[in-house]
Amino acid sequence: MKELLYGAAYYDEYMPCERLAEDVKLMKKAGINTVRIAESTWSTCEPQEGVFDFSHVERVMDAMEEAGIHVIIGTPTYAIPTWMVKSHPDVLAETRNGRGIYGARQIMDITHPVYLFYAERVIRKLMECTAHRKCVIGFQVDNETKYYGTAGKNVQERFVKYLREKFHDDLDAMNQEFGLDYWSNRINAWEDFPDVRGTINGSLGAEFEKFQRKLVEDFLSWQASIVNEYRREDQFITHNFDFEWRGYSYGVQPDVNHYRTSRCLTIAGTDIYHPTQDDLTGIEIAFGGDQIRSLKHDNYLVLETEAQGFPQWVPYKGQLRLQAYSHLASGANSVMYWHWHSIHNSLETYWKGLLSHDFQENATYREACVTGREFAEHGSRLVNLKKKNEVAILISNEALTALKWFPIQMSEFGNGSYCYNDIVRWLYDALYKMNVECDFVWPESEKLEQYKAIVVPALYAAPDSLLKKLNAFVENGGSLLATFKTAFANENVKVSHEVQPHILKDCLGIRYHQFTIPKETGLKGELVNGRTDAAADCFMELIQTEEAEVLASYDHYNWGEYAAVTRNTYGKGQAVYVGTKVDGTTLNTLLEMWLRQAEVDMTEEKYPVIIRKGTNDYGKTVRYYLNYSSAEQKVLYRYGKATEILTGAEVAHNDTMTVEPWDLLILEEH
Repeated sequence: MKELLYGAAYYDEYMPCERLAEDVKLMKKAGINTVRIAESTWSTCEPQEGVFDFSHVERVMDAMEEAGIHVIIGTPTYAIPTWMVKSHPDVLAETRNGRGIYGARQIMDITHPVYLFYAERVIRKLMECTAHRKCVIGFQVDNETKYYGTAGKNVQERFVKYLREKFHDDLDAMNQEFGLDYWSNRINAWEDFPDVRGTINGSLGAEFEKFQRKLVEDFLSWQASIVNEYRREDQFITHNFDFEWRGYSYGVQPDVNHYRTSRCLTIAGTDIYHPTQDDLTGIEIAFGGDQIRSLKHDNYLVLETEAQGFPQWVPYKGQLRLQAYSHLASGANSVMYWHWHSIHNSLETYWKGLLSHDFQENATYREACVTGREFAEHGSRLVNLKKKNEVAILISNEALTALKWFPIQMSEFGNGSYCYNDIVRWLYDALYKMNVECDFVWPESEKLEQYKAIVVPALYAAPDSLLKKLNAFVENGGSLLATFKTAFANENVKVSHEVQPHILKDCLGIRYHQFTIPKETGLKGELVNGRTDAAADCFMELIQTEEAEVLASYDHYNWGEYAAVTRNTYGKGQAVYVGTKVDGTTLNTLLEMWLRQAEVDMTEEKYPVIIRKGTNDYGKTVRYYLNYSSAEQKVLYRYGKATEILTGAEVAHNDTMTVEPWDLLILEEH
């Protein structure tokens, strides 16, 4: 891209009064150069079947084109109109809970032929109206797409066809691999295939969820193929991938395989929401950004993030600006708010935009004006930031799903459990706070050798080919760190009948036969260094070493003979195994030891000062120093002569810099 995109979603259809000219004026003042429109209002574009009205889209495009503001067009297919459901009620998804009732968005069956017919027609009509317009720079297909639990008859019939293809029509092979003899679940004729919604079989259930994720991949690829018929070469196709939601963007998305689905896009996009005020850490911004950047190993678009958001998210002074630059520091080429104005009706009335309900300038808007001016002035040095990280985290939708079926219980009574994303974030958050930047890789990823170190959190379900690839990575000189619940089952969630951890025992140099839940179990050994507060949590594997060195063992009268954390030399590399969820201090000590042995570049600074770096279009190293705290931070600059981009100040090696509360410095090396 030639410039940073700074913008907001704009809904002229939602306005209680005529605002367009005034809004454009306020956008220009704020440095807004992009708006995202059209993706929410199918019922406005097509008020009755076959009756189209794109006047609201055209008037916004006219105004933006005159003002020199870019437009991203979103296809309106994620919220269906009432007339469709009235005529074809079965377009609503049939889920585990039965047929849905009209009202919410994203409640349709994305495989239903009637829905697809109408969706294709409205997309084509919208493209005819918009693709030729000078102001339109790209298209967003659908919105935060998932499979919405669709599991009706047509979906299950397609699933049976999928299984027949996977197992080459061999029912015996499927029954054996999925263990369907258990509780008489065996299927002896394809026409007898039961409703999958009732299955108690984790292998079959996980395979169905994998199939449902593929429905999303196919659906978005289909939309992209339609858009490709109309778009100009200089117009992009994107999608706003989101994440597991825990009141904000938290973890790996369980209902979409981002890696596979992103192949149909010309540029990856995302929606990232996160806590603010005293809870602003920047972790969710970095976590989401690192994942989306890694999809294509390229820059990406932040298509939605919060301005004011929920009442508890109204940012402190400086935070909106800090958040915007945090996205750029991860490699984003845009920051776009959801949304421009706060709406006056319906479900998201109190999810506030840049402007509040009164449309007046406010503190958040005024800070956006500062950010917009800086983006316009300095964007050429910040756009297209390229990263070359030394550490990667391996994530897997299959492992996530498998651990949903077989969660890590926290007590013998089944009260509470850890899921896959808990383990992923446990490791990612620790690395983030140590200022170790990461890429993400997937089971299908190639060229693992480009990394010095790979972290493997709870890879419960994995094909043998992937485990062999990880063995080879270590043997050829890489450093691996894997956690408990790794390499336990294959890609079909069939537990290995070999000694655990199956193929990875070669590079790890360990074995274990049993595991349990820790109760009043401490840790002892070199890694703990005499600390009495070191403890095992969540889950513990009773590890016996073969070639591996014991870094920590269990401090317990019965479990003391077993290792908790080990390290092994294998070929030219090293492999560390963490058999329990260790406390934070122990984890930090372990990560630092492991990374230094892997010769990963590390810095002395730690959170709340976060340092992110990359190379800009001028071939120069750019370092962001981000202060996620309400206190002033002193930082020693350890690199060559540089210029602070936003102020023009010169900085020399070993200068001490001050980063103000909720503020940042951006250093471009000479």
